[in-house]
Amino acid sequence: MKRYADGTGNNGNVLIGGFSVIMGIAFIVVLVLMLSKKRQPFRLANAFVNGFLVLFTWAISHALKAISFDINHPMASEEISLSLGFAGALWVISMLFLLVGIIKFSSTQKSTVKPQ
Repeated sequence: MKRYADGTGNNGNVLIGGFSVIMGIAFIVVLVLMLSKKRQPFRLANAFVNGFLVLFTWAISHALKAISFDINHPMASEEISLSLGFAGALWVISMLFLLVGIIKFSSTQKSTVKPQ
């Protein structure tokens, strides 16, 4: 039986499945909001939030790959370090996308009302 870095004999299929379902639902909700005609001024902000969701999911995928890597592999330490480093870099980029999205949501344009 393979031994994984998390010390168990399994690779966390329930964790991966649950995470995938929740992130898929979040992606679909943000996509529907982005395509809504009422929320047209916030399309760019929603696009950045969707970018965050995609990059964050990719980062978690690499982190889970590192956690579930076979530690009996000859270069396990290097592979795990590389995977965690890549996951960290993706996480940083995803957080930048989220911050830009939040800034775009908060920067609303003031509408000028003409007096009659």
